[in-house]
Amino acid sequence: MALVIEQCQIAPSPGSVAELTLPLTYFDFQWLNFHRMRRILFYKFPISKTTFVQTIIPSLTNSLSLTLKHYISLAGNVVCPLDLSGYPELRYLTGDSVSVIFSESYMDFDFLVGNHPRNAKEFYPFVPQLADAKHAPGVLLAPLLAIQVTLFPNHGISIGSTHHHVAGDGASFAGFTKAWASLNKFGGDEQFLAKEFIPYYDRSVIKDPHGLRMSYWDVMKNIKLEICDHIVIPPHKVRATFIITRDDIRKLKNLILSRRPNLTHVTSFTVTCAYVWTCLIKSEGATIGKEIDENEMEFFVCVADCRARFKPPIHPSYFGNCLMAYIARTRHADLVGKEGFTIAVELIGEPIQKRIKDEEWILNGKWFKEFSTVNAKRLLSVAGSPKLDLYAADFGWGRPEKLEFVSIDNGDGVSMSLSKSKDSDEDLEIGLSLPKARMNAFAAIFTHGLNVL
Repeated sequence: MALVIEQCQIAPSPGSVAELTLPLTYFDFQWLNFHRMRRILFYKFPISKTTFVQTIIPSLTNSLSLTLKHYISLAGNVVCPLDLSGYPELRYLTGDSVSVIFSESYMDFDFLVGNHPRNAKEFYPFVPQLADAKHAPGVLLAPLLAIQVTLFPNHGISIGSTHHHVAGDGASFAGFTKAWASLNKFGGDEQFLAKEFIPYYDRSVIKDPHGLRMSYWDVMKNIKLEICDHIVIPPHKVRATFIITRDDIRKLKNLILSRRPNLTHVTSFTVTCAYVWTCLIKSEGATIGKEIDENEMEFFVCVADCRARFKPPIHPSYFGNCLMAYIARTRHADLVGKEGFTIAVELIGEPIQKRIKDEEWILNGKWFKEFSTVNAKRLLSVAGSPKLDLYAADFGWGRPEKLEFVSIDNGDGVSMSLSKSKDSDEDLEIGLSLPKARMNAFAAIFTHGLNVL
């Protein structure tokens, strides 16, 4: 439970542009109907309510306003034509703003930031809901970002955010978060805002020789668009975090190379995702009480940042979506057998190795068409990336104590979050949201497998 202290609208500070309109690219369209992204950063910062109200709230509102001067699109809306005759776009006009809630809670802070299983519903009081879409002449306007800052008196602070993925990908929002943190830490002094955190908005850098933008919109407009934000709290799921250490990763790599010495794409990412995938598949069989058809197809999906894959490369601080997907699939029997982990590493690493520098594969959109062949109920997808390093977001209170991707609760399949570990850049942190029995089974399989390496 979180009690509201103050609710306000934060607009970009003076000096920002009066208007900004950004067309959606084909990279953006695929996220138009995607569930909203919810994330919480927890900070151990034992302060009183008086200090929070008198010092923290004014500082955060001022630094957020300054940040929005640069990330101005986030204060705007996604604009959808009611008759679907035109293209949706992102639009900011003077007067647009971001909803911010400041609240307090007496829930057990240390319990929430633990790695052990915790009821998923416990986290929803700390993430905001986006406001309902508004009607304007001929269009619907849906906000892109909402923020909630919660004080746990004498324990800590959480910063929860909800954003529409259509506005930008993980790299874009990580840049926004780090920019806000930097401005807050240094009292709003913009000279400390690193160039890497200044967003680049030019949509013309996204090449589209095959007309994917028009093709994707023709598909999207025939789907009922979920323009409003709907929070669905999972009643029977728990959240847990698992750490895979540098030593674990080294052993997993050595195991693979001893079995497949010619494999060329054996990275920390591939072995970690392959290990989680196989443990997850095995955990299902241990909990449902019946055998799964050995020919049932299992799917794995991850996305990759395309900015550096274009020729010439797109500006690294390009603000928007610039992601393509890699899809791996195989029979259930392949993953639960003795060679399951090896097969998973091959399947995940092969498309990455094959497509990592293939610009034409990105431009022709074949990767997008593959989604139509995926059974979402048999899917493991990945949210986040160690490269984003949100544990580096220091608002002046030190590094976050915990990062939670609340939105991995959603979807028909399973989504895992992946980030650098709080305590070591070389360890990885895995977040999962599962029914309690399956989480227990996964934890046992995951721990046992690492112990016997």
